[in-house]
Amino acid sequence: MELPAVPRRPSQTKIVATVGPATHGRDKIEALVKAGVDVFRLNMAHGSFEEHDAQVHWIREIEQDLKTPLGILVDLGGPKIRLGELKNGSLECQPGMQVTFVMEEPPQQPTELPVSCPEVISALKEGDRVVLADGTVTLRVIGKSENRATCLVTQPGLLRSRQGINLPGVKLPLPAITEADREALAWALQKDIDFVGLSFVRSPDDVRQLRQLMGEVQNPPQIVAKIEKPEALDYLDEILDLADAVMVARGDLGVEIDIAEVAIVQKRILAAARRHRKPAIVATQMLESMQRSRIPTRAEVSDVTNAILDGADACMLSGETAIGSYPEESVRMMHRIALATESVSHPPVRFQAANAFPANPAEITEASVWHAGLIAQEVGAKMLIILTRSGQTALTIAKHRFLVPTVGVSESRQVLRRMCLYWGIIPLMEAPLSDSQALLRFATEWGKREGLVQSGDRVVFVYGTGLVSSAHNTVSVFVAD
Repeated sequence: MELPAVPRRPSQTKIVATVGPATHGRDKIEALVKAGVDVFRLNMAHGSFEEHDAQVHWIREIEQDLKTPLGILVDLGGPKIRLGELKNGSLECQPGMQVTFVMEEPPQQPTELPVSCPEVISALKEGDRVVLADGTVTLRVIGKSENRATCLVTQPGLLRSRQGINLPGVKLPLPAITEADREALAWALQKDIDFVGLSFVRSPDDVRQLRQLMGEVQNPPQIVAKIEKPEALDYLDEILDLADAVMVARGDLGVEIDIAEVAIVQKRILAAARRHRKPAIVATQMLESMQRSRIPTRAEVSDVTNAILDGADACMLSGETAIGSYPEESVRMMHRIALATESVSHPPVRFQAANAFPANPAEITEASVWHAGLIAQEVGAKMLIILTRSGQTALTIAKHRFLVPTVGVSESRQVLRRMCLYWGIIPLMEAPLSDSQALLRFATEWGKREGLVQSGDRVVFVYGTGLVSSAHNTVSVFVAD
């Protein structure tokens, strides 16, 4: 059986890349895969369904040609409030300048800021703070009428058409899932999509509503709850119980809460994701300067490093790969930082079982993979192989953070793609699963080609005997031929 054609990169932290004008095209997407991208993000707030159709087609074509699983994340726009089209396309806001929110579009004056959501102007009152463009421009409301709100620029900066508006502390009666989101979800459910990002989650009910909208779809995409509203922090554990993964969406989060608290909140969310055994993505401005520069700032390198040390399963690139001048260089830099960070030895994280003797399948799996990792370390194994139906076993061992290269195999293509978001798990396509010996030969041959395994090296294999339903209860050690 033919082995996967593209060597998988050795970093254990996964890379999510947003596709956009800078990476629109099969060759450009394939270059990102070879640079180390595991999951591609389609931002439904931008682009047409026709453009997204082409992107999905190219990604799946590349996946098949290169025999390497690739995840696709469709990111719903949510009730994001945005500017309309500015009169001149942009506006340089000077200190003390007065600007006015209006409902008319197109605006009549350069200082008029059109907003299509009437609830914004209705909710504002004198003294309220308005933050735009991911926190780069701040206004204070100084006057109000039925259809207009006049503001004073308190933090200057450049505004462009269609940039975001945040109203910290202002409660808006907006639905969690908009009509545009419903259209995007209906489109996604007809495609081969692996993850759906739910923006501006405020409570567990928002996750439930999205799950209900998916209905009885076979193999529905997994839900990624994006934490960017302060209300979500009050229900973090409940949200994580219901969602399949979580994203620390620092763009809007950083303007909805005190920016000085963002790093602390990030640590809190990542710790909760580890407790709940859910993949966690850290996003926004990770290598922001690389939109215009071939190298990042030292602060950005430190930011990515600390996100990995905090427990992020994946780091996400947004504008860097969507509209930046150096998308491939940004991915390669993320990869380099991950490798340097993962070289720092750190102890695995032990799962604390409720009982000394696990009774249910989940606890059996936890105990099995924990001890499989310990055995792999103690015998000096060069590779660990996980055979899984749902991917939960692979996710469990990912959360323990063992440094032994770990291969995940499954009969389900969807499960393999989900593993693209799991820290340290290398999903292997087209492995023969009916014969354990054939599977071991296939995986070890792949490991030899990648330089992970040599003849005489030990390999640890985790699988179920079938004696316990849906549980992995067998750990075996083999020596590679």
